Amino acid sequence: MITYHFYSIFFLFRFCLMRRKFIFFLWGLFICLILSTSLAFLAIERGWIGYKPDLEDIQTPISKFASQIITSDGKQLGTWSRSENRVFVSKDSISNHVFEALIATEDVRFFNHSGIDGKALARAILKRGVFGQKNAGGGSTITQQLAKQLYSKTASSTLQRVLQKPIEWVIAVEIERYFTKEEIMTLYLNYFDFLHNAVGIKTAANVYFGKTPHELTLNEAATLIGMCKNPSYFNPIREPERCRLRRNVVLRQMVKAGYLSEDSYSMLQDTPLSLNFHRIDHKEGSGAYLREYLRKILMADKPQKEKYKPWQMQMFFSDSIAWENDPLYGWCKKNKKKDGTHYDIYTDGLKVHTTIDSRMQKYAEEAVFGHVALTLQPQFNLKKKTSPNFPYSNNLSSQKINDILQRSIRQSERFRTMKNDGAGEEEINLSFRTPTPMTVYTHHGEVDTLMSPIDSIRYYKSFLRAGLVSIDPMNGHVKAYVGGLNYSHFQYDMAMVGRRQIGSTMKPFVFAMAMEDNFTPEETVLNAQQTYYVAGRPWTPRNTNHARAGEMVSLKWALSQSSNWATANLMSQIDPSGTRLNALLLNFGITNPDIHPSMSLCLGPCDITVAEMASAYTAFVNKGIRSAPLLVTRIEDNEGNIVAEFTPRMNEVISEKSSYNMIEMMRAVIDQGTGRRLRYKFNITAPIGGKTGTTNNNSDGWFVGYTPRLVTACWVGGEDRDIHFNSTAMGQGASTALPIWAYYMNKIFRNTLLGYKQEEDFNVPTKLSSIADSEMPEDLSGDSSSKDPVSITPDVSIFD
Repeated sequence: MITYHFYSIFFLFRFCLMRRKFIFFLWGLFICLILSTSLAFLAIERGWIGYKPDLEDIQTPISKFASQIITSDGKQLGTWSRSENRVFVSKDSISNHVFEALIATEDVRFFNHSGIDGKALARAILKRGVFGQKNAGGGSTITQQLAKQLYSKTASSTLQRVLQKPIEWVIAVEIERYFTKEEIMTLYLNYFDFLHNAVGIKTAANVYFGKTPHELTLNEAATLIGMCKNPSYFNPIREPERCRLRRNVVLRQMVKAGYLSEDSYSMLQDTPLSLNFHRIDHKEGSGAYLREYLRKILMADKPQKEKYKPWQMQMFFSDSIAWENDPLYGWCKKNKKKDGTHYDIYTDGLKVHTTIDSRMQKYAEEAVFGHVALTLQPQFNLKKKTSPNFPYSNNLSSQKINDILQRSIRQSERFRTMKNDGAGEEEINLSFRTPTPMTVYTHHGEVDTLMSPIDSIRYYKSFLRAGLVSIDPMNGHVKAYVGGLNYSHFQYDMAMVGRRQIGSTMKPFVFAMAMEDNFTPEETVLNAQQTYYVAGRPWTPRNTNHARAGEMVSLKWALSQSSNWATANLMSQIDPSGTRLNALLLNFGITNPDIHPSMSLCLGPCDITVAEMASAYTAFVNKGIRSAPLLVTRIEDNEGNIVAEFTPRMNEVISEKSSYNMIEMMRAVIDQGTGRRLRYKFNITAPIGGKTGTTNNNSDGWFVGYTPRLVTACWVGGEDRDIHFNSTAMGQGASTALPIWAYYMNKIFRNTLLGYKQEEDFNVPTKLSSIADSEMPEDLSGDSSSKDPVSITPDVSIFD
């Protein structure tokens, strides 16, 4: 018995000793765990383990933003970005519904923790880690999610993801040290990718609902926040019902958080998503040609001749002048940021404030599309029924057309790709003549069809092209810029880049030169056909308008009727060599190096851009001072600091008196001459000066018109000069280009908020405006006189 008690006491003592050691062991294990965890977090915090961003990176976590193009009336015209089309927006510009939905759904105790929510983390470890409940919810706070998005790569395994978590916790705490809660939420919303190139809340609100973040309704905010759990799974475009149910989950969470009442939830849960979805495509939308032009010139390098092909020497000359004289050209390569690197429009989040007025831009695009696509194109397409050469002129041989198409084939991407892959000429030719399923553009939308590549080339060439530039003559501000009808399919810019023959729109420059020689609008010149010698060869201009043939006519009458005979006779008196006119054109802002002195220059055989013509005509309105086109007024960095300002560039071209005389004569063009249809057809009563223009075979139709505060140039033609209307009645500038100007200006006059009034008159001194009008004939030949053909010998080509 004694022995039994002894053993009992012994074993009890031994058990207590072992228990004590076990407790000590547990405590030791716990302390080691705490120490190792602390050391691990210290190592992470110091950057010894894993990735720890620099302090500068944490203070500026989002360094890449798309740059914005802003109109003069404060509208965003578009953005520039390489991959992430992210545009920063401040907290004050985001609806409170978005923040409330985000907190209620993602982190209800957001304002009560410092980056890590212990309660949510413990719940996630127990329910997900221990009990395996996958639908138990996560433990990540908004700050942790931001840290993950900013600094964690996509995990390739569960283990890698587990190892990333502690690093994100440390970064989350660091983020909380440097940012307020409001700033953290704003960063999160600006960084999140909502799919469809909608990176950030501002772009997402626009893409899915066509709104700004501040305009989002409660339902719309809940929809976007619902996507934050898994944007692909809750994609509102592909899975609208799933997205709607997820939106309702967000609304239910807002009820739990006290942001929404039960009654409001009951009303909202059955409402549809009501999307207004449109993809962000830099080739689409308003001002696409302008955006592309600005992108190119802002990022342009200094022109180097060896980088230009032989046929691009004209471009090299123009670019070199722009590099030296235009501060906007190559601005990013001429200027550096604080860190010494050059600006980059794709990542620096710049705000480029343009002179474009969004309303006028819209009117210009509508006028161009409405007249060219919906009126002229159907009339042009009627040629298909009678012309086997369509869209080319009947004057071309089949061989000539084939040569043109072969040249286009060799310039195509398909040809280059096949050539690089080693395909032979026979294989390539067969490929281009084999019908292939393809989607082609029409003015009413894209259609699927079966067509051979060579037929598709011919098909696209059948579309008429157009350009329009509208400028404030007092400061050169470009108010509207249209380089074509659809940038996605016709990317050659006919506003600032493409050059075409200008025909009779050249004549005002000739008559301005006469005014500089102290001629007056009522002085007379012979209106008769004569033969002159140009470069030793005979040149005999022709005229379709035979009114007052052989008579002495006033200069005002000659310009209003666009008389080639009178213009050539005037040129023979004041500048028979063309040297003065050539120099004058340069002062008017015409930079084409291929324009050479010649008497025949007076009838416009030279190639000039639409923007150059609009800019040149500003001198007539602005007291003889020409205003260069100004597209950008200032550039701001991503912090709102102004880093560049651009001021008007002007130069005096003609005297003030000459400009008044030109207004008087060019008003006669509209009131009694080739531009009369502005009055009788389009019912515009405003004081207008202008000039129509048509080149040989109706290849180019022009109209440049101005009111006291706006100069607008319009051009219409085919991609190739041999694509044109056969009849002058349809192909002249008064029929193709002038109506665009009329539709555009009528829209502007109707919008009183723009401030342009038909009652506003030119500011011309009384002593000049009282000059008696020259007697006008009662029988005018009409608008066909704007065509300016010339008769030349076979050895001399002036217009080709």
